Amino acid sequence: MPPPLSRVPLQRLIRNVSGAFVSVFFQGECRLCKALLTHGSRLPSCQEWLTSFLLIPAQICQLCGQPFPASEPVADETSVCASCQQPKCHFQTARSFGEYDGPLARAIVLLKFERIERLGEWFASKLAEVIRASRDCLQADVVVPVPLHRQRLKARGFNQVELFARPLAKRLGIPFRPILLMRTRPARRSIC
Repeated sequence: MPPPLSRVPLQRLIRNVSGAFVSVFFQGECRLCKALLTHGSRLPSCQEWLTSFLLIPAQICQLCGQPFPASEPVADETSVCASCQQPKCHFQTARSFGEYDGPLARAIVLLKFERIERLGEWFASKLAEVIRASRDCLQADVVVPVPLHRQRLKARGFNQVELFARPLAKRLGIPFRPILLMRTRPARRSIC
């Protein structure tokens, strides 16, 4: 009598077989680089593209979370950049998953205008990793997405920030409260 299949390898086998089936019969392309997807996934992008994002380096400003310019000396791990030394910041701490450039910028624009919820969930998982790695400086009681003005919300039909804010709150085990902030005037138009 053969040994019983364990649950995890069986699930992995089913996922691999279903992924192969999907990739053969329902071929698609990566929404970011247009390469043919060779595996079944609910995320419409290839792994190569998702791993090509420029991540934030270890040496960052402890307030804004941005990398220090090459010309600016870094004293220690509690250093604050020259911009944040001016008393103008109205927040305690900010952190980012990656640099808003190239592939990451394209992925954010895709999320912003095409409402790909799986991509929002992927971003939420990456932001949760950043927050867990920075638990000493990032303490949150609630996740509040930055709201869109009602005109922009009506035109777009959704708030793209909610696509990753809601799953982020769930991953962190804290409340999601989209109604705590209200935008009273439209934001300036950006190129994205």
